[in-house]
Amino acid sequence: MISEKLEKIYEILLKEYSYQGWWPFIDCDTINPNKTGLTKGYHPKDYEYPKTEEQEFEIIIGAILTQNTNFRSVDMALKNLSGIVDDFNPKSVMKLIESDENKFKEAIRCAGYYNQKSEYIKNIAKFYLSLNGKTPSREDILSVKGVGNETADTILLYAYKECEFVVDAYTKRIFSYLGYIHEKDSYMKVKKLFEDNLPKDLAMYQEYHALIVEHAKKFYSKKPYGANDSLLMDFKLK
Repeated sequence: MISEKLEKIYEILLKEYSYQGWWPFIDCDTINPNKTGLTKGYHPKDYEYPKTEEQEFEIIIGAILTQNTNFRSVDMALKNLSGIVDDFNPKSVMKLIESDENKFKEAIRCAGYYNQKSEYIKNIAKFYLSLNGKTPSREDILSVKGVGNETADTILLYAYKECEFVVDAYTKRIFSYLGYIHEKDSYMKVKKLFEDNLPKDLAMYQEYHALIVEHAKKFYSKKPYGANDSLLMDFKLK
């Protein structure tokens, strides 16, 4: 059964790479030594994050910034912003954008598409403030200009601890290589595959997405995707 295979893949990835501790925070001193690339700010096995409104909004900003770029660039942009705003308080971010938009854009320039992302962050900040602490629905988040399926699910999964499976390019590369999906399948079709076949478990959803990224960095970053993926070879559908 597909459900058994998806759960077994999760178990094998977890055994290989251990707990990832996503989403990372720039003010978090914990380290995940099992990761490639950036290791600071991750918090393996601690699913209480985000613990403050500022951390919650940091995830939301990060989810916007990570569109069409790598997380190292996002980390740099967040660090730049942290030096010019009072934490990641949405009111402080809005105040900076409205008072000195060029300064804000310069801080996030390293994450690319800074004009567009500046506008998107402004949109999401207004939206966040309008919630007054309430957890938004997926439909509500998707109504914000600049937020697509992947960004919405990232925000819900990591900022609001809702069981929404995040599908990224790496997910499609791995599971199309294994034969569970077609590379041209829609976002919602792939999301449904996972959500229909996995238990509604927050820790699993967060870890699975993070583990997919970690594994894909090694075997699915360059074509031919999966060519040397001996770890998951036995899970290829015939």
